[in-house]
Amino acid sequence: MNKIFVDTDVILDLLARRLPHFHFSAVLFTFAEMKKIELYTSPLIFANTFYILRKQLGNEEAKKTLRKLRVLVHIIDSSEAVVDKALNSDFADFEDAIQYYTSQENGINILLTRNLRDYKNASLIVQTPETFLVSNGLI
Repeated sequence: MNKIFVDTDVILDLLARRLPHFHFSAVLFTFAEMKKIELYTSPLIFANTFYILRKQLGNEEAKKTLRKLRVLVHIIDSSEAVVDKALNSDFADFEDAIQYYTSQENGINILLTRNLRDYKNASLIVQTPETFLVSNGLI
């Protein structure tokens, strides 16, 4: 089963129904619900997602939404080693570096994001949800 790390933008596309990307995130999370793939993310992404959603939905509705999401997504921790690698990396965006090295440290070789430009020198597979779904014959 594919283990896939999902970034904030992929989650927000689903939860905030952001067009035109909503469809691909919805399909991705449907496959997770069907146990065809396993989705992972970090506590940092959950916190960032809550911060953005609470501005749109309010605190309680944002928490309610994240509780539903939590059923579909495994949460993996970052470590001191991840932070050290991120601090010493060539990533322009520190948060992206944290997500990248968290994925790598946990043996997750696929990272889905719409922010591909920050992962140019990645040794992991970094794709958009659309590219992942198409390249794996899921749509």
